[in-house]
Amino acid sequence: MTASLYWYLREFARIEWVRKFFFARTAPLVTPAHFRGFPEPTGKACQHALFCMMVCPAVGAIDVVHEGDGWKPRIHKGHCIRCGLCVEACPNGVLMSGRVLETMQAQGTALLVSFRISIDRDLCTGCGNCVTACPVNKQIDAQLGAGGHSSNDEVIMRVDDGDVQVLHEEKCTGCKICETSCPTQAIQIARILEGIQQPVEGGGP
Repeated sequence: MTASLYWYLREFARIEWVRKFFFARTAPLVTPAHFRGFPEPTGKACQHALFCMMVCPAVGAIDVVHEGDGWKPRIHKGHCIRCGLCVEACPNGVLMSGRVLETMQAQGTALLVSFRISIDRDLCTGCGNCVTACPVNKQIDAQLGAGGHSSNDEVIMRVDDGDVQVLHEEKCTGCKICETSCPTQAIQIARILEGIQQPVEGGGP
């Protein structure tokens, strides 16, 4: 026991050990180039397309609020998982995170968001609630009938012969108001993400 204690004391008293212990230095922390931080504004104007909210996989991580004379995306860091999808989906380059925008521009990639309207014919009663609740329909046809009837061929959907017919699925913004207003839960809105790549100038043949 005494020999062991003597060995430890002698070892710890060495100048080299004392110097390393009291003057230890570590390399400075450097943020990797590929690191994705919380999305930050680029200074470009938000056009209220809401693609950022539609694509976000984390509930409550982002919303778009009206401030002053325009719209502004707001990041809630307690919910954000820093995936960068909101940056990729925004068609106006309003947000940035790490090298996401730089990489997209260099590679000519983009993320497109669209929506698919599915109607369960076994559950649908043709009441027209979904048609009249749709905010896009209201903008297109201000005279939209209470039962979902419309003579305007530009609406997203309308009731024809007792059935809800989808005419322009591509106009759907994914707000899901039609889905929540359906009394029989017969309608569902599915989000579709599509990655595309376009030729880059100076990128060769």
